[in-house]
Amino acid sequence: MTKPDPTAQQLTAHALLIGDRINTAGFEGQVLSSAPLAVQVGSNGLAVLFRYGVAVFIGLSVAEEAEFLERLSARTFGKITPPEEEWAKIQVAKEAEEPIPVGGPILVREFSLERLLVVSDALAKSVVLGRDEREVTNVFDTIEPFARELATFGKTSRNRTDLLKLMGNALLVQHRLSGRVAVSEKPDVLWDRPDLERLYARLEDEYELSERAETLNRKLAVIADTATTLADIVDTKRSLRLEIIVVFLIAFEIVIAFYEIYARNRH
Repeated sequence: MTKPDPTAQQLTAHALLIGDRINTAGFEGQVLSSAPLAVQVGSNGLAVLFRYGVAVFIGLSVAEEAEFLERLSARTFGKITPPEEEWAKIQVAKEAEEPIPVGGPILVREFSLERLLVVSDALAKSVVLGRDEREVTNVFDTIEPFARELATFGKTSRNRTDLLKLMGNALLVQHRLSGRVAVSEKPDVLWDRPDLERLYARLEDEYELSERAETLNRKLAVIADTATTLADIVDTKRSLRLEIIVVFLIAFEIVIAFYEIYARNRH
């Protein structure tokens, strides 16, 4: 497939975050692109796979999607159930430009493979950001009882393990956002097709990719600072307990020493 059905005027794109990673090496099928991996499905369908766990289906039926996902099952690691998903309509633009109406379909000049790869890249990043935003919100919901308890009682009853889990969740989201997904990086297809820069810029603006990534990074920084502060509080409490135990042991040794002296004097 170099292009979908030429008579079609609108296609449906379905982005699915199905796992933490998809192994795209040695994939069997009619490969149309290697970075990202794009495979023809049926006579007019397209599946675009991203290593960070996203599959974008364009022009596929429900049955074709299900069959392809079954093929991906053995190649998917860290499976996400239910998968995160996002839908979009792609439509041939009647005007020369390729505008993206707010809340409307994505308009492209033609259904070329390169344009569909650019659209797939934006949708894949958007669906990953959606999951990260939800996870960060969950972490904030976890932090709130800590902060409220600290503000009310001046101390926290939570243990260090809970705080380390909190910091671990924040680090995982940060790693996925900056390490694997690379939201700020442009799709590889733009190296060969710089004329599609404007289309990607419009998509980036429509899905607010940069703004959402920046907001996530700020929230992650707040989470890390809060968790570090709470961990310091727990360490302080532990140090105080250790100091009390040491004082108690010293006092106990002194009592034993005095008792031994007293016992010897009696004899």
